[in-house]
Parts: sequence; structure tokens; C-alpha cells
Amino acid sequence: MNHLNRTDAPKNSGILGGTSMATAGSWPWMASLQKNGSHVCGSLINSQWVLTAAHCFQTTDQSGLSVNLGRQTLQGSNPNAVSQTVTQIIIHPNYNSKTNDNDICLLRLSSPVTFTSYISPVCLAASDSTFYSGVNSWVTGWGNTGEGVSLPFPQNLMEVEVPVVGNRQCNCDNGVGRITDNMICAGLSAGGKDSCQGDSGGPMVIKQNGRWIQAGVVSFGEGCARPNFPGVYARVSHSTLTSTS
Repeated sequence: MNHLNRTDAPKNSGILGGTSMATAGSWPWMASLQKNGSHVCGSLINSQWVLTAAHCFQTTDQSGLSVNLGRQTLQGSNPNAVSQTVTQIIIHPNYNSKTNDNDICLLRLSSPVTFTSYISPVCLAASDSTFYSGVNSWVTGWGNTGEGVSLPFPQNLMEVEVPVVGNRQCNCDNGVGRITDNMICAGLSAGGKDSCQGDSGGPMVIKQNGRWIQAGVVSFGEGCARPNFPGVYARVSHSTLTSTS
């Protein structure tokens, strides 16, 4: 799996600022994708498919890749967890590794998973979904808690609430032309709350009419939780790839 480290980097490292430990079963679609000691995040979207970020995968070689569901911590005992291998990796055909446009990827599990109180899928945003600026979203992951600050043992799943930032403002913050219609942003102008390196591929969700809807996939950002640099997410509603599943 791909782990880039640059200032304006895909967030292959964690949840930062004003965060809290997630309680067991509160985000049952969370997936930890592991290969050769590396970890990124994903979300279960039905019994046999996991959604993640394209930048996490340099190739579609699934050997040695495992998808871990129902985990509360990356280390220690996880009695509700199951692990699956992957039979197929589908990277968005229009993914651009230079701009991170269409940063979407699907993983097909080796067999359907059984849903439990700790393992169940998230709903995906419909193609006509609109998420207005200021609407609160939640991001979860096992990534860093600060730039260069690793999540301490036993690496409990973390959560943070961040408001949606409109694409026009996000373009101004990140550089005009940087943010496309295939992206959605979230964060505080003052900074302090964000996803970070290690959260890549994880879900950004918004509650609508009592249901959690995945609006974005953790993609990239200028550092982590810096003022006037909201995190950038792949916009799920603009991806035709998710209809494949």
C-alpha cells in the first residue's frame, strides 16, 4: 500500500484535535486494511465490498492484503473482529495521482461477511445529494493524533466532528483549481480538528433523517488541522464507481 509523506499529502497517517475514543460498535462499517505491516482505513458498503481511497494502492495486486472488520483497536484483543482477504481491487479509472481527483477505490472481499452489532455497512450518498457548508460531519480512523504523533497503544478507533466547507471556500484555501467537483471539504477555519496521516481511505459521514450517510473518503490535506486548510475528501456522490458494488 502507498504511504506518501509530503506536506500536501494523501492522509495515510490520524484523527486530530478535539477527538474522542469511539465506543465499540458506534461505527460498525469501519475497516482496517493491512498489508506488510502497513495500515489504511476503509468502510464496509455491503456484505462483500469495501470503499477506500485510490491513493492507498499503487497496484491492483491483492496478495497479502487483509480487511479487518469489527475492530475497536489495532492492537490487543478484538473479540468482535473478523478478517477477510481480497479478491479484487478496482481503482477509479479516472483517478489522477497528481491531483488526487477521483480518489476512490473498491475492494471485493473473498466471501460475504455476516452482519452483527459491530459489523454492518454504511449507506452511500446518492448522486443528487447536497451537503451544505456548515453541516457537521464525523470522521473516524486509527491514524495520527497530530503531525508526526502516532496513536498510542492499543490504538483505539478515534472520532472527530468537523463542519463541511463549501468547495468555493476550499478552493480559495487550497489554491484555485485545486478542488474539483469530485471532492468535498471539511474542517474549521481556526484549525485544530481534522483527519490526519493514517486515516486515508476512511469515511466522512453525515447523519440525515436518522441514518448515517457516507459523503466522503479521506483523501489529502495540507498537513493536519492547520488553520484555513480544511481536509479534502473524495466526494462519494460524484463517483460512478460505487455503483459497481
